[in-house]
Amino acid sequence: MGFGDLKSPAGLQVLNDYLADKSYIEGLPGVKKALGKYGPANVEDTTGSGATDGKDDDDIDLFGSDDEEESEEAKRLREERLAQYESKKAKKPALVAKSSILSGVKPWDGETDMAKLEECVRSIQADGLVWGSSKLVPVGYGIKKLQIQCVVEDDKVGTDMLEERITAFEDYVQSMDVAAFNKI
Repeated sequence: MGFGDLKSPAGLQVLNDYLADKSYIEGLPGVKKALGKYGPANVEDTTGSGATDGKDDDDIDLFGSDDEEESEEAKRLREERLAQYESKKAKKPALVAKSSILSGVKPWDGETDMAKLEECVRSIQADGLVWGSSKLVPVGYGIKKLQIQCVVEDDKVGTDMLEERITAFEDYVQSMDVAAFNKI
């Protein structure tokens, strides 16, 4: 509906005539009307009386209230499903936290037998410890260090235990450091 130019008297008259039977603008005094009365004039109200019919809406339970008793069949079914879930959960093996450790083992000098040093390190056995690849890495002045990788189960083997056992070979090992530590 076009009102024309609202700055002219003719446009304002068209707007006033339109708003005579409508309440579209907030703040205007008016009487509350049925929902179907809002809109263009001479249109039939298809929404009903607009007022509540006096019916109580409490008899309709759209969300299923907790007041009502759960049927025996529903209780039995729920308990059965919970038991199935618990048994399935119990059968699932627990995840074992593992870590990959890359260690650097430094000898005393360049004359240390590196093959014997590696043999000593690999002789360390523990539950949850698996030795991996190794290589000799130059440190400087002709000295090489042993870089060796292992996989450990976190609950069974720690870096402190590894360091204590490796540095126990005092004839070959000067020091040991952890070059990389990654969770698997």
